[in-house]
Amino acid sequence: MKKNILLISFLIFSFVGIYSQNDKGKTDDLGRVILSTYVPDQIEGMPGAAMSSLENKLSQLASANGMGGNSYNSRFIITANVSVLSKDITPTAPPMHAYTLEVTFYIGDGFDGIMFSSYSVNLKGVGENETKAYISALKNLKTADSQYQAFIDKGKSRIIEYYNSRCDFILKEAQSLASRNEFDAAIYTLTSVPEVCADCYAKCMDAVGPIYQKQIDRDCQLKLAEANAIWSANQDINAANYAGAVLSDIEPQSVCFKSALALTQKMGSRVKELDKREWNFKLKQQQDDVNIKKATIEAARAIGVSYGNGQPKSVVYNTRGWW
Repeated sequence: MKKNILLISFLIFSFVGIYSQNDKGKTDDLGRVILSTYVPDQIEGMPGAAMSSLENKLSQLASANGMGGNSYNSRFIITANVSVLSKDITPTAPPMHAYTLEVTFYIGDGFDGIMFSSYSVNLKGVGENETKAYISALKNLKTADSQYQAFIDKGKSRIIEYYNSRCDFILKEAQSLASRNEFDAAIYTLTSVPEVCADCYAKCMDAVGPIYQKQIDRDCQLKLAEANAIWSANQDINAANYAGAVLSDIEPQSVCFKSALALTQKMGSRVKELDKREWNFKLKQQQDDVNIKKATIEAARAIGVSYGNGQPKSVVYNTRGWW
């Protein structure tokens, strides 16, 4: 078992070195600093359609600066407040609504309510009604404009600082979760650290291996006990197929894989004795080092993604005092 843990840790750590050489644009969402877009309900007087347009603009702004993607309910958000500086009715036929808006963007920690950076821009729009005037103004927001770079860079720097300054806490939290057999949550905690936080990222990836090993070992023991119970209750071809299906998900690197293999052989012998036929059920196969490396990394990261996607979709963020 110790050998397996060391192997998995080494492979994950080796992957970090290879993976970190990729361009940031090629990494997946778990490898980058990602911002959740958030439009608060309390933007006074803003029509619903205009709020949807603003949310799209926030997503575009994050994506244009390499911080967009599936955030898995990230604690870090990009949000905005909109103030109406002026609104007029034009002396035209038909009369039009002319609005001047001040849009202030914010990046910050939406859980702890800490604002990292902000930037304001004035926009003008004209439309047949209030909603169209808002949307017209927001269309003038050029999300790819370089004027937003300093705002984005400051926010990103503060997020990296957050991870690097709290890395020991993140590692302890993951270990605490693992000690309670909350392995998915522990792996999610570790794989949520962006790759750009190089030191903390490497430490977290190094810690994933032993936790992943504990997870597959526990899963193996549970499945083996279930399969033994099924087989002991009724030793026939149906029981063998049922128990075999349970055993089929056991990882070859788990500590009880040999016991699972022995049970399949035992069931095969009994089926042949009863029905005079071969039972050719096979477990997952042991892989060479290259495949183990790839499978381990993909499995751990898939666990993080799956756990994140399973969290509540509606998150209440704290932006009190930001505007």
